[in-house]
Amino acid sequence: MELILEEKDADDWLYRGEGAANLVLGYSGSSSAFVGKVIRVPKASLKKSEAVTSATILTTHEQLLWKDMPELVICSSKEMISHFFALHVMCPLLGYTHTDAGRLVRVSKEFLEEVEKRIIGLRPVWRVDAAKVNTFCDYALLMSDHSLFSHGLLSESHCIAVEVKPKCGFLPFSSFIAEANAIKKKVSRFKMHQALKFHQGEISELSLYDPLGLFSGSRERMSHAIESLFTTPQNNFRVFLDGLLIYGGLGGYSEATCSLMDACERGKEFVGMLDGVIKASNDMRLSSFIELVTEAFHHSGVLNKLLEVQKLDLFDIEGAIHAYYDIISQPCNICKNLHDEEMIQRCSFFHSLPLEESLKIVREYLISVTAKDCSVMISFQPRRDGEMDDIYDSIYLTSTSQSFNYKVRFTSLTLI
Repeated sequence: MELILEEKDADDWLYRGEGAANLVLGYSGSSSAFVGKVIRVPKASLKKSEAVTSATILTTHEQLLWKDMPELVICSSKEMISHFFALHVMCPLLGYTHTDAGRLVRVSKEFLEEVEKRIIGLRPVWRVDAAKVNTFCDYALLMSDHSLFSHGLLSESHCIAVEVKPKCGFLPFSSFIAEANAIKKKVSRFKMHQALKFHQGEISELSLYDPLGLFSGSRERMSHAIESLFTTPQNNFRVFLDGLLIYGGLGGYSEATCSLMDACERGKEFVGMLDGVIKASNDMRLSSFIELVTEAFHHSGVLNKLLEVQKLDLFDIEGAIHAYYDIISQPCNICKNLHDEEMIQRCSFFHSLPLEESLKIVREYLISVTAKDCSVMISFQPRRDGEMDDIYDSIYLTSTSQSFNYKVRFTSLTLI
């Protein structure tokens, strides 16, 4: 039987947070079909003048791009495209062990309208001004709540979950990057975006985080990166306790940047909440928490897999754009505005490629961009003395002499 959410069901779904394209709602009811689940509901931009509709099918050129994946080509809505892209493209590349493509659940317009009314006061103001719930969509994505273990609702042990947006973990190496943009080869994309957001007033302080440290493989640099994320979480770092958000923003910037005094108070409150989960004194609990997250990233190796997919982008946007113009059979505007004869000769390489090669370059670029913006959720649950669990991996936290079950899942695998 097909699951469908009606107006009466809106009471059971609580606001969890949001990104640029979707809202996340957590379930608080008693239905066995939804306990331990979240749904991702599409948003509709308020800045676009066109009518809001879910009947967004692939264009002719997009169908050409994904022609080897009929599941994508035949999709009749944006929600279906997002789901099948995650299922048939991202999951095989990132590995099924650490991915969850979820399932589509039908949603009525009345359900979405009621959800919109209930959550509007909980959303960051700048998010409200930018987009609303897309009340014209027919489906939402139902997924396991990875801030909990599958038995977390019944277990006496607490569950800590950390959600990280690692961002791009390498410096581009493309020879098609213009000399004027050479800084891209020296400074991480995240750092440059931070500078831009600070200049435009979107954030009040620069994040201390640098993705290159988290992806380095060095425990010391990874630990420093996680500590930096904790210090300036913005919308890149969140912590849940038993499924409830206890640290980090709901999906915006303004609520995640505050004064040094506020940050210190918030840190003290966070450390107190972990009492009984991480067995350390108050002054050591935060460092033990950072050690725990570092060990999980290092032990699982998921960042190595994520980096592999990110590095499918061999040419950077400055190279891939040439292949795009060939696909759409239009004169290349980039080449038309080039004045460097050497670069003109270099870029002519793209325009002599067979169509299949151009398709491959653009396809891999889009997959890479998705990997650069996905999230990683790591959930932890303390093991009792003598307990054995073959379902989950485990790590040992040296500083507290504790063992933890843990699981890692990639989320937000939607085509950008």
